[in-house]
Amino acid sequence: QVQLVESGGGLVQAGGSLRLSCVASGRTFSDYAMAWFRQAPGKEREFVAAISWSGGSTHYADSVKGRFTISRDNAKNTVYLQMNSLKPEDTAGYYCAGRLYYSDYDVGLSTSYDYWGQGTQVTVSS
Repeated sequence: QVQLVESGGGLVQAGGSLRLSCVASGRTFSDYAMAWFRQAPGKEREFVAAISWSGGSTHYADSVKGRFTISRDNAKNTVYLQMNSLKPEDTAGYYCAGRLYYSDYDVGLSTSYDYWGQGTQVTVSS
């Protein structure tokens, strides 16, 4: 089992920045590919970004490309999401997720991830 705990969410003005963190415990963190998803009220959960075990491969949704950066520190069992140039449409609950393989083919398929955190809320005001 892997436990994931997100933090770093909050209220920020449009154009601002936030850094989300997701700390893992329970199993070897470096075995897992990690991802961030988000879900706004009344909308389906959508893929944001993913990173491979080593951090050597990353993948982003078109809507965040160039603004968000995913990274990881395996020594700290932590994956990060640096969010810059935030927009009101980025407002959502943000969730980290983990699975035992990395593939660009289905990186955005939420059902392929085995472990999920409880989420952290990001609200961007206009």
